[in-house]
Amino acid sequence: MRQRFNGGKYFEKMIAGEFTSRLLESNVSTLLSAETVEITSEMLSYRDLQGNEVARVHQFVRPDGSIAASGKPDPKRLLENGILYRIEKKNTV
Repeated sequence: MRQRFNGGKYFEKMIAGEFTSRLLESNVSTLLSAETVEITSEMLSYRDLQGNEVARVHQFVRPDGSIAASGKPDPKRLLENGILYRIEKKNTV
């Protein structure tokens, strides 16, 4: 799915204003031990101009607004050509 997300330039389109983003979840995170500042874990919904979700991403954000880890959001869902691609969570039970 990452290849589809990157190939479709969804992040770049969001930055360019073709999509809007809606914050779904935000929490302080300690998952990135290499970071020296407090990191926020965010789940975002990218929406087209009609308000339809086209992608859902996770990202770690530094206080200055830059994206930590890879520097790009991690796609979790993508609706492309009417097909919903998504990452399934593993059951831990």
